Amino acid sequence: MNFADALNALKAGHRLTRAGWNGKGMWIFHVPGSTITVDAHRPLGQAAPELVGQTIDYRPHLDMFTADGQIVPWVASQSDMDADDWEIVGGPACGPDVPLAAALGDGRQR
Repeated sequence: MNFADALNALKAGHRLTRAGWNGKGMWIFHVPGSTITVDAHRPLGQAAPELVGQTIDYRPHLDMFTADGQIVPWVASQSDMDADDWEIVGGPACGPDVPLAAALGDGRQR
């Protein structure tokens, strides 16, 4: 599928990969936005202590599950946007009704 269709699939909660990516087992997913209260004991509160106790809007974005099992922020390259080799990855999708930990299947939390 092309990138426009891939974006629609991501927003619908599907995980996607590209046939042209070198790393096997890599996929991207849409992280829905949420409203959170910044906690001093969580990474955001440690990185930005001036926000501790504040309620903020955590904006929707895309993340990637890497070949070595890590999650990183993801931004499409020019090649990604021009590609027609996007594919839906099997397994549960992350979305409003399926938390990220359930989609990962291993109990990790964001």
